[in-house]
Amino acid sequence: MRGREFGDAIRALLRAADLTNRAAAELLGWQEAKVSELVNGKEGVSDVDLAKLLGLLRTPPDEFDHLMALHHETHQRDWLQPAKSGVTDRARTLREHEKIATSVTGWSMNVVHSLVQAPDYITRIVNASTRLSIEERPAVISNRIARQDAALDGGRSVTIYLHEQALRLPVGGPDVMADQLHHLLRVSVRPYLTLRVIPTALGPHAGLAGSFDVLTFKKIPPIVFVESEGATVFLEDQPSVGLYEDVLKSLGRTALDEAQTRKLITDIIGGEACGDQVAEE
Repeated sequence: MRGREFGDAIRALLRAADLTNRAAAELLGWQEAKVSELVNGKEGVSDVDLAKLLGLLRTPPDEFDHLMALHHETHQRDWLQPAKSGVTDRARTLREHEKIATSVTGWSMNVVHSLVQAPDYITRIVNASTRLSIEERPAVISNRIARQDAALDGGRSVTIYLHEQALRLPVGGPDVMADQLHHLLRVSVRPYLTLRVIPTALGPHAGLAGSFDVLTFKKIPPIVFVESEGATVFLEDQPSVGLYEDVLKSLGRTALDEAQTRKLITDIIGGEACGDQVAEE
């Protein structure tokens, strides 16, 4: 994962500078193969050489620091990104891999999944966090909306499993929740998006350990994304990935189908409306 993110970033910088590998190598007095090795994240390329290339490409300071740090870890498997690594870097890694994924399957147990959250709902969820400073919150909100725009562009299949309690947890008051539930109905009819709910009446289920996403790709093995209070984790080792895939298979056997899910959401909206009417009377 680190190698892919590193290589993609170098390629993007080369494109922005309107340079090919060969042209960059000539300007640095290198063999073209050396630039190719950097782009492919191969070991043996020094920090000095990387710094020369990044300097040539007029890399912004934050991106320079990110790529220098990433260069040391390109061949490590799995990836734990602690909270101190910065909200932008963590959001970037997920967004870049979702962009090349052929499918994204998410499970969210307590709140509506990030990919199908309405804007006001996002704001209320982010503002409820104790680990985010006031200064960090706008970046988290904008990153989440950018993630939605990228992942829900129709370029991959997206399946979201939600627990019924996520639909009923009051977030931001009746107006925010009503907007969120209607938002789910609107996005649920998109041909590339499948939305399914685990009903509360089912009781214990396979997803009790917590929320996660599984990303699959054409040419590389699937990965798992898990977010906790102190860090985000990307899992690549296939035995671990297989455990999460087994959870999704179980959820798929027990969840309501798409039509039943839409009916449940509609019933909740109707129930909330009746409750408001009774309260007014």
